[in-house]
Amino acid sequence: MEQITVRVPATTANLAAGFDVLGCALTLYNTLTFRLQEGLSFSGCDKAYQSPENLAYQGFSCVYAHIGQEVPGVHIQIQADIPVSRGLGSSAALLAAGAYAANALSGAGLSTDTLVALTTRIEGHPDNLAPAFYGGLTASMLEDGQVYTVRYTPHPSLRFVALSPDFPLSTHAARSVLPAAVPFRDAVYNGAHLAVLLRALENGDMTQISAALRDRLHQPYRMPLIDEYEDIRRVALEKGCAAVCISGAGPTILCLTQNPGFAAAMTAATAELRHRWQVRDLAVDSVGAQGILFK
Repeated sequence: MEQITVRVPATTANLAAGFDVLGCALTLYNTLTFRLQEGLSFSGCDKAYQSPENLAYQGFSCVYAHIGQEVPGVHIQIQADIPVSRGLGSSAALLAAGAYAANALSGAGLSTDTLVALTTRIEGHPDNLAPAFYGGLTASMLEDGQVYTVRYTPHPSLRFVALSPDFPLSTHAARSVLPAAVPFRDAVYNGAHLAVLLRALENGDMTQISAALRDRLHQPYRMPLIDEYEDIRRVALEKGCAAVCISGAGPTILCLTQNPGFAAAMTAATAELRHRWQVRDLAVDSVGAQGILFK
């Protein structure tokens, strides 16, 4: 019997001005075990996802296709603590787990760069996949089909408080409201904010972070899709946090803070709102995908 257990972190993408560029791994995880066998089977997920279309299996298969080997039968056990369709990288985590597992079980020895590139062909964007594999804060770009990623180190004092509502928001729906073109001044605005944000995150400068977590490319169009967004922002400001943005495509709302009591204060304050908001107090995962192989 050969099997591997892979743990992959949640990720928050965009971070406002870093639309389709930035991603950060967080201390919330999906844990998947891949055991070679005859045929394909699953446990730990809904019947609707127990098919070859499962993203963990898609990630698994793409590695074997790349190395020119037949995809072996496998049982995939899924423990998913990352909420689905909430803007915390659940799809990327499944793809990364599958590719990581196949690379180990096949003995292919592919580099992490190659795994990111292979799974990006499925996901479409590397912004969530790069931090899922590498950990930490990443900036990624696609040029001539090649993925380029650089890593940054957020200040250790930063807490990423994620507020996820009791309703989903699909990435497709969130992308459908974006304009096909934006004014030149808005592109310049975002470029300036992104440049400042990266250094501010490394320095832990909350004044600069709060100012740089604004953008004109996606958040103004997506905010109306997130019921009670303005209420969450108002409560966060009342509790002393101005560094607020949409996590990924939403509907999770992200607050960056250095206050260890902020998450508890938000939990109490949001209890009065119409929707139920789950508050998670998270740090940066600096390791990314990890696996333990059993033979």
